[in-house]
Amino acid sequence: MRRHIAAVSAATLLGLACATGVAQAKPASLYAPSAMVLTVAQGEDQATVVRASTLSCAPTAQGTHPDPQAACADLAATAGSLDTLLAAPDSNRACPMHYDPVTVTADGVWQGKRIAWKHTFSNACTMSATLNGNSVFAF
Repeated sequence: MRRHIAAVSAATLLGLACATGVAQAKPASLYAPSAMVLTVAQGEDQATVVRASTLSCAPTAQGTHPDPQAACADLAATAGSLDTLLAAPDSNRACPMHYDPVTVTADGVWQGKRIAWKHTFSNACTMSATLNGNSVFAF
């Protein structure tokens, strides 16, 4: 008798599940999110933001960045390691040796992974010479 009740209960639950449909987890998008806020701040503590820009790279490049397509391409070339943006400074460019720090940050998500990156340069000229050739912080 118990087996019969268990079988009827299981069949009833299976029938209800089929009739009402089973909820399935589906991703909201086929693309891993890639969106961040980029800042350039005067000083080491990021307290005085001079410029800021938003950048979203998936599914299309967009945001307040002046060239989102180029910035997304440069970020894609980093494979998620933003330290690779820090190329050797342009040897043809001479920068003054004074200390007036500039800090750049990237906060958000890159291909589904949380990013909180920051780098401080000794001055704006050094920042420009080091980031020469990529458009991520060219805003």
